[in-house]
Amino acid sequence: MAVPGIIPIAYEPHGRTEAIGLYAEGQFLGSVTYAFPKGFRPDDGWEEQKRLYSVLHTFDAEGNYRDSEIWCAGTWAEQQRDASVLARARARLATGLRGLPRRTYTDIAVRPFELVLDGVLFGLVTGEEDGEPWAELYPDRLGFGPPWDGSYDA
Repeated sequence: MAVPGIIPIAYEPHGRTEAIGLYAEGQFLGSVTYAFPKGFRPDDGWEEQKRLYSVLHTFDAEGNYRDSEIWCAGTWAEQQRDASVLARARARLATGLRGLPRRTYTDIAVRPFELVLDGVLFGLVTGEEDGEPWAELYPDRLGFGPPWDGSYDA
């Protein structure tokens, strides 16, 4: 079985996919997530390398990638000194979501896409391993696979 051209993602209130749905111009997928830059090594001072991002991707009605608003709120080290880093990231996502006209939270289905910002991979990446197809949302690390019903493994 191959990876479908459009990957369903199930809306999960109060879960990791609580900020997905439809709006006047298509579909959206939002999250607040930590990420390390590509090539990170644990001996590099991980506290300064682990960054917290507010992420809002938009897609057209057919699931084609349109645009992203990605903003770094700070690092894990900053979060340990100042709890407002997480609050800032959540506030930024909330502002972005409020800017989407006629927004409703529901299941979506989008095509794979990739972009790199600050050395961090963002996107819905697909592949196959040992004959098993997969899709994974980065940097959130949500894994999707057969039966392709929108459920994920975290």
